[in-house]
Amino acid sequence: MIRSVLALAVLALAACTPPDGQEGYGTPQSQVIHAEIITSLGVIGLELYPDAAPVSVANFVEHAQAGHYDGGSFYRAVRPDNDRAGVEPMHLIQGGYGFNGMAGANAIAHEPTEETGLSHVRGAISMARFDPGTATTEFFIMADDYPGLDSGAGRRNPDEAGYAVFGQVVSGMDVVEAIAAQETGLDGALEDFQFPQFMADPVRIESVRIVEGE
Repeated sequence: MIRSVLALAVLALAACTPPDGQEGYGTPQSQVIHAEIITSLGVIGLELYPDAAPVSVANFVEHAQAGHYDGGSFYRAVRPDNDRAGVEPMHLIQGGYGFNGMAGANAIAHEPTEETGLSHVRGAISMARFDPGTATTEFFIMADDYPGLDSGAGRRNPDEAGYAVFGQVVSGMDVVEAIAAQETGLDGALEDFQFPQFMADPVRIESVRIVEGE
């Protein structure tokens, strides 16, 4: 199934150049798949990079085309005011099907940034996970640069595997920032979760659209 989804890349070859004014743009890619996350606060435009992160891109495209994100939400916002003490604070929004992922969804192989050449810059979209190789449907978008989420020694996560970047926001960073500013607390958090990062009113994902041939 992943091979068939990757065939989209043939329909979406493009030179990847940063749009005017786009901050935090990642490494240019030779293959690009365009996608849109349509939310109740506006549209976030994405470029996905199947040449760098083929497994993560195929997984995202597959779930989007199956409609698994329709009616989902952005439900978590991590900011300097609610991140854990004692570490450099990060700034991101997390969303998808739901915090624990879609029941029965297949976990995918981890694609560390040391191998993909991508990084957690402002606007990067990356796979949420517990242990490496457990990512399913959930993803997050960076509101600011945070290389501590990349793979390698001395990073934020003790397993040093980092998280798997697979694309970049190219329009709608104002929407990302509006989502990141939502009121947060502990309601909706996992048991024993200590940080008030879950939105009081999650931002609805109306749909995720894969745009072929652009």
